[in-house]
Amino acid sequence: MARTAARDLVEVAPGVLVATARAYTTTSTVLVADDATCVLVDPAVTPADLDGLAAAVAERDLTVLGGVSTHPHWDHVVWSRALGDVPRWATPAACEAARRERAHLVRDADAEAPGHDVALLARLTPHRAGPLPWCTEALLVEHGAHAPGAAVVVVPAARALLAGDLLSDLEVPLLDLADADPVTTYLTALDRVEELVHEHDVRVVVPGHGHRADRAETLRRLAADRAYLGALTGRGEVDDERLADPWLRSEHERQVAAVRAR
Repeated sequence: MARTAARDLVEVAPGVLVATARAYTTTSTVLVADDATCVLVDPAVTPADLDGLAAAVAERDLTVLGGVSTHPHWDHVVWSRALGDVPRWATPAACEAARRERAHLVRDADAEAPGHDVALLARLTPHRAGPLPWCTEALLVEHGAHAPGAAVVVVPAARALLAGDLLSDLEVPLLDLADADPVTTYLTALDRVEELVHEHDVRVVVPGHGHRADRAETLRRLAADRAYLGALTGRGEVDDERLADPWLRSEHERQVAAVRAR
């Protein structure tokens, strides 16, 4: 049997290693402690990608002690036995949403990236906001935008923030349209993220889809996302270069219809 090729891991901050998949420009982040233990944040996206991530971790002689799902969408709750039998933390609200929507998550994973181990899909352990059990230097901060119980991970010592599906250079804000007031929830989340950027002097942000951002680019993305949400609710024309993607244009039109019908 051919050996699985290890994925490329790029160190974007001390102890913060990022692999980027071809599918949806999806990022997987490995947080490494001084004792060579690590936690995997949003490992994704295809079965081959997960095997390649496991190979990359093994190649560096790292021991996986846990995983983190920033939110309960299928591409953030997949796992492989090659990554180990370890707890995979998410906020209680995210765990409950994953349990409730499990059938849909399995369906979406099978449609978009067939071959995942269904028994491992969305097998999450509730963890309230605060330091991760693995390492007090990594903080889980819940904001609830985009999906129920969604969160970001802050690594203060590395001045890094893992944004989940916020702050992408490729995707406009994608709302949780089941939320009572999805735009306000999202704007509040952006405010919270900006507070974290200043509080922890964040110098690098890694979105779940897209490319990492330095501090200046992070502030630009915050402004772009606020402008998009403002136009979305203001019944004006939205001018955002990210909408050149046909799928995002379709999602945008769906959001316009839903938000303006409220």
